[in-house]
Amino acid sequence: MGVLYVTKSSMPSIEEYIEEIKPIWDTHILTNMGPVYKKFQHELVDYLGVDYLSLFTNGHMALEMAIQAFGITGEVITSPYTFVSTTNAIIRSGLTPVFCDIKPSDYTIDVNKIEELITDKTSAIVPVHVYGNVCDVEQIEKIAQKHNLKVIYDAAHAFGVRYKGKPIGLFGDASMFSLHATKVFNSVEGGAVTFHNPNLRKILHCSKNFGIAGEETVESIGSNAKMDEFRAAMGICNLRHIDECISARKKVYERYVDNLKDISGIKLNIYNPDLTPNYAYFPVYVDKNEFGKGRDAIYNELKSKDIYSRKYFYPATNNLDVIQRVYEHGNTPVSDDVSKNILTLPMYDSLSLDDVDRICDIILNV
Repeated sequence: MGVLYVTKSSMPSIEEYIEEIKPIWDTHILTNMGPVYKKFQHELVDYLGVDYLSLFTNGHMALEMAIQAFGITGEVITSPYTFVSTTNAIIRSGLTPVFCDIKPSDYTIDVNKIEELITDKTSAIVPVHVYGNVCDVEQIEKIAQKHNLKVIYDAAHAFGVRYKGKPIGLFGDASMFSLHATKVFNSVEGGAVTFHNPNLRKILHCSKNFGIAGEETVESIGSNAKMDEFRAAMGICNLRHIDECISARKKVYERYVDNLKDISGIKLNIYNPDLTPNYAYFPVYVDKNEFGKGRDAIYNELKSKDIYSRKYFYPATNNLDVIQRVYEHGNTPVSDDVSKNILTLPMYDSLSLDDVDRICDIILNV
């Protein structure tokens, strides 16, 4: 039996990819938002059902530049239960992260605790859609309108997700999608920002291209975060297969649920019925007192059998030394607890159901 990793990148056939990149040899355009980039951009706008979209070299730069595009200052309320990129993007934009606790039900930001954190320095909320679960977008919108705050979603886990039939990229002022190799949908590395305001098109275009607005014009202090043609070509190929990929992941998800749903001490991620999910991850919360063994025991047992799960997210970002030295931890007992007890199991479209059964048997025999 081979090694099983927590994820495995979806890829087209090599023949399909070669066919997609052949025109690059005719144009010799390798980057700088060429024809393949533009084709990929238009196809993503259609698939995600959004107004506008800008592509980036990775999700982190996409989020960082989305935050900066709004001219936000002061404090930003966000979740500590996320990949460190979210917090880094806020800090690297010269802003102060204010950490709000999460809900134990789906690990997204607890909207009932946001308003008590708002001060005269607060300018935005950066909530995180976690594991494909969606934040309470309706309540967040109400809070943002009441206090005149921008909302920029970290939707790295939510590619293709819909809430009450509405594409998730239509909520908030902007959303960032990660197109990293480990995600449901990938362009090897990549990121996308979706938004409504057409004025952001030029701002984002310039910011990822050194601030260049014309052949002899630089209008802002930018960076270099453009997606190249080869990554765009991989995205085009993978987009053709994304629906069948999500369908296969659904079968893996359902098999895990069938095997683990009645196990005392194992809490599963059950999606909100209003969601059209993408089955991005399969997290399990392990209650040591009920199950008899803790999260780390399961992690180590799986690892001893060449099955690599992940403590995702551990530690929570407000528990990282590099963050704690400068910023307030905040009152986040739920996030603290969840980060110490959650484990994401292998989840990808080509994972066999027999391997799912084997993983579950190992867990049950820890």
